[in-house]
Amino acid sequence: MRLFLLPVSTRRALIYGQPLTKQVANKLSYTDRVTLKVAETWSKWEEAEKGWKKSLVTWGNTVQQRIPYEEWGLKSIPPLNERRRIEETTQGKKIDLLFPGNAIKPDKVIAAVRKLATERQDLHRKRMWWSLIIAPFTAPIALIPVVPNIPFFYLAYRGWSHWRALSGSKHLQFLVENNLLNPIPSPEIERVYEGAVATFGAKADLEKTTSSTASVEEIEEKDEKILLNLCDGKELAKILNAPELVVEVERAVTQISKKLKQEHALVEDGKKLESSKNKNKETK
Repeated sequence: MRLFLLPVSTRRALIYGQPLTKQVANKLSYTDRVTLKVAETWSKWEEAEKGWKKSLVTWGNTVQQRIPYEEWGLKSIPPLNERRRIEETTQGKKIDLLFPGNAIKPDKVIAAVRKLATERQDLHRKRMWWSLIIAPFTAPIALIPVVPNIPFFYLAYRGWSHWRALSGSKHLQFLVENNLLNPIPSPEIERVYEGAVATFGAKADLEKTTSSTASVEEIEEKDEKILLNLCDGKELAKILNAPELVVEVERAVTQISKKLKQEHALVEDGKKLESSKNKNKETK
């Protein structure tokens, strides 16, 4: 496996784990086999022209796009079983962590990864148990003829998704705490960020920020800015030979852009409200 740390904005980043070819060829775990089977079934349902399968797939794809990009990123990192734990600690071979050196300072990389690994663990743990506890109560819906038990499958999927993200976050935390990461600035990735770096003033300005999600150490009073565009996902996927990054980057850019617009709208509304109050005071 190798990891990519890709700043999406000046304050948020996507972490993604890519399995190496040799690892892909190894025998799949039971969980991975089930996941692959579900993916194959879902793909077949997508080919349906109409009916409940088509409706379910359309709804499901919409729901998946709403799942936080952070969760998808953590799910890309395999669970840490005892065998993998022993291999990683005894073999002494570090895992490469590629990042753009012009968008994040090298000495901030490990802190950013640690933040990404730990900040959502409680959330995933709570929502995993909530989904798995509620799922059985939807069982009576299965008695309805023809109609599939969509609530059950949804809750089961969300429970699994949160478990996988939690497992990935623990594995990532393990790598950080045991000094098993090898941060490598990638000139190829840096070229994708050159335009954004130039737009925001120079590398020095960006070095004052950390790209870890919701973590800030040296951020001065600057507005958060998007560093990647939707089209950059294809370029990064090509550079890193990771086709799956197209969807991951597009999802992250879309979600963060939407959040920034909402935050900007709230700030503007606050300014208007404050201005209105000041005017009322002046008239009195």
